[in-house]
Amino acid sequence: MNHNFTSGFAANLPVAASVAAYGSVLGVLAAQKSLLWTELLFMNLSIFAGSAQFVMVDMWSPPLPVLEITLAVLVINLRYLLIGASLRPVFQGKSLWHKLSVMHLVADENWAVTMAAHQRGGTNTLYLLGGGICVCTAWCAGTLLGHRLGAVISNPETYALDFAFIAVFTALAFNMWKGKQNILPWLAAALLAVIAEKLLPGKWYILIGGVGGALIQTFFSSKENHAPDH
Repeated sequence: MNHNFTSGFAANLPVAASVAAYGSVLGVLAAQKSLLWTELLFMNLSIFAGSAQFVMVDMWSPPLPVLEITLAVLVINLRYLLIGASLRPVFQGKSLWHKLSVMHLVADENWAVTMAAHQRGGTNTLYLLGGGICVCTAWCAGTLLGHRLGAVISNPETYALDFAFIAVFTALAFNMWKGKQNILPWLAAALLAVIAEKLLPGKWYILIGGVGGALIQTFFSSKENHAPDH
């Protein structure tokens, strides 16, 4: 088996346990909403986006508000435009079909692990794919286990399972910290997200914070690149 694929898979194993724990919370909620395990598994494999799936399950009540669910998922997943753009160096030279196939298995966790590895010396799409399969496997296992336990665990917050995702992604984010040049875009993203969360309904704060931080980083990077040499 390809070394990059296995390296990517192995690099994501430490976060896989947290992904499974986070997924178990979704499984519990899905069981309480009377979703079948087959429906949950299909959702995992076809969408594979944790935050979007939580919103879907939360809105899951007959008659299904299909349009509202679709728009909510679309808004939340717009952040993948930014994620995809950041992965451009990793996908360099690959075909459109290859990009689409691998991007389907890109989650926040394996994206962060891949970008950290890329900054340390470069990597490729097989590394990203290996991490995606690792995370997806853990996600499916966690959600299905949670679904089976759904009748037993009525309040997952009691066991702090709802905090698992926040903890692991905070650790991944700080692993990508580069120093002072990250202070302004990170603060801007956080501030914009907080303001948007207070003023706008739904999950627009995810997109607004991410785009705002990215634009500020791009603006200041552009100024530095065009600054005259002394």
